[in-house]
Amino acid sequence: MTIDKPTATSRRRRTIAASVIALAVAGAIGAEALTTLTTPAVAQTQIQPQAGPALPSFADVAERVKPAVVSVRVKNVALDDDDGPGGQSGPGSRRAGRHAEHSGLGQLPDDHPLKRFFKEFGQNQQGPKANPRPRGMSQGSGFFISEDGYVVTNNHVVQGAKDVELVADDSKTTYKAKVIGTDQRTDLALLKVDGDRKDFKYVKFGAPEGPRVGDWVIAVGNPFGLGGTVTAGIVSARGRDIGAGPYDDFLQIDAAVNRGNSGGPTFNLKGEVVGVNTAIFSPSGGNVGIAFSIPSEVATGIIEKLKSGGKISRGYIGVQIQPVTDEIADSIGLKKAYGALVAEAQKGTPGEKAGLKSGDTILKVDGEEIDSARDLSRKIASMDPGKPVTLTIWRDGKEETKELKLGTLPDEPKQASLKTDEDDSAKSGKVRLGIEVSPASKMGNAGDQGLVVTQVDEDGAASGKLEQGDVIMKVSGKTVSTVSEVAGQLDEAQKNGRKSVLLLVKRNDATRFVAIEIGKAG
Repeated sequence: MTIDKPTATSRRRRTIAASVIALAVAGAIGAEALTTLTTPAVAQTQIQPQAGPALPSFADVAERVKPAVVSVRVKNVALDDDDGPGGQSGPGSRRAGRHAEHSGLGQLPDDHPLKRFFKEFGQNQQGPKANPRPRGMSQGSGFFISEDGYVVTNNHVVQGAKDVELVADDSKTTYKAKVIGTDQRTDLALLKVDGDRKDFKYVKFGAPEGPRVGDWVIAVGNPFGLGGTVTAGIVSARGRDIGAGPYDDFLQIDAAVNRGNSGGPTFNLKGEVVGVNTAIFSPSGGNVGIAFSIPSEVATGIIEKLKSGGKISRGYIGVQIQPVTDEIADSIGLKKAYGALVAEAQKGTPGEKAGLKSGDTILKVDGEEIDSARDLSRKIASMDPGKPVTLTIWRDGKEETKELKLGTLPDEPKQASLKTDEDDSAKSGKVRLGIEVSPASKMGNAGDQGLVVTQVDEDGAASGKLEQGDVIMKVSGKTVSTVSEVAGQLDEAQKNGRKSVLLLVKRNDATRFVAIEIGKAG
């Protein structure tokens, strides 16, 4: 405490200073003197401590769940250069980046403790000499879901595994395990400890609705080979699509997740599993507060199927689909952007047999509205092959229904070919969408149908949406082979009050719809 020096400016200040000194002396004398010398003026300056908002302690839940979490060591698996974000192997590094290349460890002296630490745990991966981990070995995390030894982890942790070893929370006890089944599309795997032991500590998955954004969560796992590590954070977002596959529906959390955490659980404060950690986003390869977990509502169904049969069978319609944007919705007469636009119905599939065709928009499945193309993929994939479904579609400005039986999603998607009406041959020319086109039949290997885009005006309406070499197959649902046919469809769309026109475009071997504003003609 700072005591003002005596001045002639204030007698009252001199009095307060004397009181403070007196309190200090009184404190040395005893409690009675302190009570006697304390003045009301001084007492009013004391700030009384108040109870603040109670922050959660994760100790109780961590103590309960840690015995169920294990480190997963995989031997005799061929590793590539794409080390994973959590399992020290796997696909996630495409998002995470190589740790050593961006970590800055190379700038540290050789005897620096941090450099020695990361070398010890295999993270300065600039070459074989810098990585002490033997080739053909990877590490991740997992967790028991039953007392008889079933364990959940990531597919990319055990992919190609010959021998799997689990290390318990005490870092001493180990178990041999075998892979019961894997699902590459959701990156989940189910293991089983060898033997008939039935006393494993295990955890349960949480309720299907999952956590809310802002809820506290903890992650437990084996980051950098450091087993039994607990980190905490919140759910940052739900329903994240990170480009891992057609069924992306990740929880985003900010609890620290690093290499070695792959396959480990994310818990709520009840000790229920709400997610399976699978990837991170990081320019450095380490934690920056953005991690992704497979939500429990996705994992539970997959794990049950793996447990019962070891193989996942998914429902299948057999159509190429894409999102419905605001521009696309306007061009086809929908009042709002929702559903999934059919770019192509593949030959011989349930969708084609039911009469689905390019340009249809699937709005509902069994009466339940479809939010997006991704929503349709997840919903159909969650159904069993052979299940009858009713699709509500939007075609030519009105709703229709189609009945079909779901097929089985093939392991490798089929590449469908597109057939259109015969080309009637025409001259090249400029389209007022800001592009120049030429008949595909005159462009070598471009095919016999449609118009090939030969130039795109950078300031035109199609800039950023079409590329040189794209083949325009249809405009507003009508096959086009001449500039005049395109112009006719543009005029028709404007007469109908459309702000955008919908083009069916073929690029390489894929077809898709592109909506372009009519008012921005080039």
